Amino acid sequence: MTDDKAPTHVAYAKKWLTKKQFIWLEIGKGRLDHDGIFQGFLDRLPVGGFNGYMYFAPIGANPPESEPERPENALNEDGG
Repeated sequence: MTDDKAPTHVAYAKKWLTKKQFIWLEIGKGRLDHDGIFQGFLDRLPVGGFNGYMYFAPIGANPPESEPERPENALNEDGG
């Protein structure tokens, strides 16, 4: 019996825009074999700021949303 070679996941990497802001960039595909081994196939990488972290989301699902940035003075609005 042979494995289905069709990809089951999409690979994403964080492309950093600033120190705190990033976007998810699609960088390849991947699939899970019948014996539990995951294989990733990367076809591009972000320029600058890539630390090697990749997120594999099932096809049709999106990567996690980035948390909104809090204003600097949000903790001390009442002056205390």
